[in-house]
Amino acid sequence: MHFDEIGYLGVTELHALYKARKLSPVEVAQAVLARIERIEPNVNAMMRLTPEHALEAARRSEAVFRQCDTPRLLEGIPVTIKDLQHTKGVQTDFSTVIMQGTIPDVDAPCVSRLLSAGGMMMGKTTSAAEWGWKGVSQAPISGITHNPWGKGLNAGASSSGAGVAAACGYGPLHQGGDGAGSIRMPAHFSGVYGLKPTHGRVPNWPVSNNENATHMGPLTRTVEDAALMTQAMAGPHPWDFTSLEAPPQDYASQLRAATMKGKRIAYSRDLGHARVDPEIAEAVEKAVKVFEEMGAIIEEVTPAWGPLGPELARFFWPATFSSRIESLPEFESGMDPGFVAMIKFASGFTTPQFMQMRSRRFAYIQQIHEFMEGYDFLLTPAVSVAAFPADRLQPAHWPQHEWDWLMWAEFSYPFNWSGSPAASVPCGFTPAGLPVGLQIVGRRFDDLGVLQASAAFEEARPWADKRPPLAQ
Repeated sequence: MHFDEIGYLGVTELHALYKARKLSPVEVAQAVLARIERIEPNVNAMMRLTPEHALEAARRSEAVFRQCDTPRLLEGIPVTIKDLQHTKGVQTDFSTVIMQGTIPDVDAPCVSRLLSAGGMMMGKTTSAAEWGWKGVSQAPISGITHNPWGKGLNAGASSSGAGVAAACGYGPLHQGGDGAGSIRMPAHFSGVYGLKPTHGRVPNWPVSNNENATHMGPLTRTVEDAALMTQAMAGPHPWDFTSLEAPPQDYASQLRAATMKGKRIAYSRDLGHARVDPEIAEAVEKAVKVFEEMGAIIEEVTPAWGPLGPELARFFWPATFSSRIESLPEFESGMDPGFVAMIKFASGFTTPQFMQMRSRRFAYIQQIHEFMEGYDFLLTPAVSVAAFPADRLQPAHWPQHEWDWLMWAEFSYPFNWSGSPAASVPCGFTPAGLPVGLQIVGRRFDDLGVLQASAAFEEARPWADKRPPLAQ
C-alpha cells in the first residue's frame, strides 16, 4: 500500500489491517501526520498538529493489537478535533484574537469520549470563522481555509477545517459542531459526509449560549465511519443538561437493515422562500430521483413554516453573539469586520423583544415537528450555492450585505432549532467540478434513520473514491 493512501482508509479497514498485522497504529499515525504536513500548504485545514498525543495513543493501541486484547471501538484510529472544542493541555484559540493562546485544563466530553474509545488525536482543525459566526472559511487569526476542490474558494463555516481534512485524507474521523449548518455546509462544499445528530445526542460543553441550537457530530468520507464516530461520542453527560438520557446505539451494524422502499419522503426545492442556484437545484433533483428509484414515495412540498424562518434567523443569529460587544473596545481592530457589524446590529435588541421572538420561534419549531410527523424524511439542498471565493461573505451574483451570509444557507438553521437529525450527503458536482450536497432531515431522535437513508444513497451513488485536486 502506498504510504499516502493510509489516510484514506476507514475505521473497519484499519482494524482489519491491524488484526492481520499488516499495518500498525504507529505506522498509521506517522503516515497521517506526514500526509498532513505535505498537503497543508495547499489547504490550511489544521490550526496545529499534536504529534506527541497521536504517537502516545498509537503506542498504546499497538500494544492492544499485539497482545490480541479486545480493541476499543476506535482503537488506533486517527481523529481531528475542531478548534472550538476544549482539549486538555492543547492550545485552543476559538478562532478569535480574544481567546488566542488559551490552553484548556479539561477535554470537552466529545473529545474525552473519542480518546477513551481509542482515537489518536492528530491535531486541531481550523474553525475558519471567528467564534463560528459565519459560513465562510476565513478568519483573521487563521486566514483562509481553502476548499480542496479550488484554491481560494469557501470550504464552509466553522467546521471547515474538519471537512477539508476529511476530503484530503487526514484520517477517517473529524469532529465538527453545527450551530446553523457548520457540519452540513463544510460537507457540501468539500464533498464529504456530515451528520448533525439529534440535539443532545452528543453532549456539548460548554453549553452553547445560542438557544440550544448547537449540535456535535462527525465529518467523514463514509456513512459507516460517521456512524461509528457518533456512537463513540453519544450518550448522556452531567455537564450538558440538554444531553439525552438514551445510551448510544450500535448504528454501524444497522446501516443496511432498512430499505427505502415505501418510505414517505418529502422534497422541498426551496422551503417556500429560499433562492437556489440552478446548478445546485439540478444536482439535488437528480439525487431525489435516486430515492424514487429505490422505491420511496416522494412528495414535493412547500411547507407553510418555511417562509417564517428568515426573520427569526436574522434576529437570533446576531442576538446569540451580542454578548461579545464588551470585547470591542480592546479587540475590534483584530476582529472580523462582518462579525463586528453583526454584534453592533444586535446591540439594540431589548429583553421584551427577545422574549416575543422566542415565543414565535417555539411556535415555528412546533410546526416543523408536526410537518415531519407525516414523513419519514425531508430532502432539500444542503446549501444554495457552490463554493465561491472565501474573501467574500456572499457570491458575487447574490445580494450583498455587511454581515448577512444566511441568505445562501436558509436550509440549515431550521433543523438546528428543531433539534432534528440532518445530514449532508455528496450528490454530484457542478459543471465547474465543485461538490453539491443533498440534505436528509429526519424526525427528532431518528438518527439511525438518517444514517440508514444516507447509507442507502451512498450505496446507490458512491462518492468516497472522489479525490479533490488540492489533496494530490
